Amino acid sequence: MKRREILKTLTMLPLAGAIGNSGSLVTPAQAAPASKRDLFKEFGIRTFINASGYFTSLSGSLMQPDAADAIRETATSFCRLEEVQDKVGERIASLLHAESAMVTAGAFSALMLGMAGVLSGTDQKKVSQIPRLEGSGMKTEVILQKAHNDGYAHALTNCGVKLITIETVEDLEKAISEKTAMMYFINYQSSLGKIQHKEWLELARKHRIPTMIDMAADLPPKENLWKFHDMGFDLVCVSGGKFMRGPQSTGILSGKKELIAAARMSAPPRGSNIGRGMKVNKEEIFGLYIALEHFINTDQEKEWKMLEDRIAVISKEAASVPGVKAELIPLPLINRIPTLNISWDKSKIKLENLAAVLRNGNPSIEVMGGPGGSINVTSHMLKKDEVKIVASRIREELFKSLI
Repeated sequence: MKRREILKTLTMLPLAGAIGNSGSLVTPAQAAPASKRDLFKEFGIRTFINASGYFTSLSGSLMQPDAADAIRETATSFCRLEEVQDKVGERIASLLHAESAMVTAGAFSALMLGMAGVLSGTDQKKVSQIPRLEGSGMKTEVILQKAHNDGYAHALTNCGVKLITIETVEDLEKAISEKTAMMYFINYQSSLGKIQHKEWLELARKHRIPTMIDMAADLPPKENLWKFHDMGFDLVCVSGGKFMRGPQSTGILSGKKELIAAARMSAPPRGSNIGRGMKVNKEEIFGLYIALEHFINTDQEKEWKMLEDRIAVISKEAASVPGVKAELIPLPLINRIPTLNISWDKSKIKLENLAAVLRNGNPSIEVMGGPGGSINVTSHMLKKDEVKIVASRIREELFKSLI
């Protein structure tokens, strides 16, 4: 029997001992099968074909089937949450070339818990004082490059620290003081900063300051999962959803053993800490691990070729309409996936908002808005049978808008 068939059979076994209203045993054969509920339809929630990407506002990515199986399988028994974090974290760390790891409630949670661990160490009194740092004896400042000061740095300031932004090595040397708790680096903004990874780490080591890198959405390539540990970063934060396709509400904090131990002091199931609300249950921890394992074992080149082939189908259909241009845009460091920009000559095609037209059509399709009213399309969240649907609908809307 297949794995899912075995699971299905096991879930039916309790019915064999159920007592009906008449007092007689009800067997699985006698019990009426429960009808499958369409909860999206029941609540009137629009579902759509996702040609946009794994954005949180669009409910992230679809979990790997094996990850969803792991969630169902581990929902049927009790265990100690700390033991799950210990043993799954150890396995994750071995895959990522890290000393230790923990599963968090998303990458933002990883940033915040990692920051808390750097501040408090394993001192319970300090743990309970975060974010009230004044008079606590804890350091209070984090240095980062001006170009790296995006909205996600709020995860750090939640812990009570002050961000010190710099641009040059000279600025950095002047900014370092006895208050400096950590040096923070954002991978996807690295090209915009004047100090690159290697030099950043050298300066941190020189002054004995812990380092953290945010690479939340910087997959693929899968090598990024261990690249930054091998470089020497003390803490690495990544999302468990997105391209990895684990539970969207998970992330990974990995790095030095003593810092992960300290971060866990501010995480559930412990209380009296800043991270008590960032719960990750046992099912999510196992689901994330299975997704990670699947992602690492996937043939990366084969998957990339599939994504390019799917984009090519959409590109060909769109470009077949007179006045339409379909071009792949350069790959960024974040959300590094084949992305197609589709634009059109407005003197030939009268179409103001193609993204809205596709969203409001049937089936509903989500794409990204591009420059000048164009659209951007990705294929990594498309199911196999949805590629031609997206290609056909885009061509249809462009063609019927020809002047």
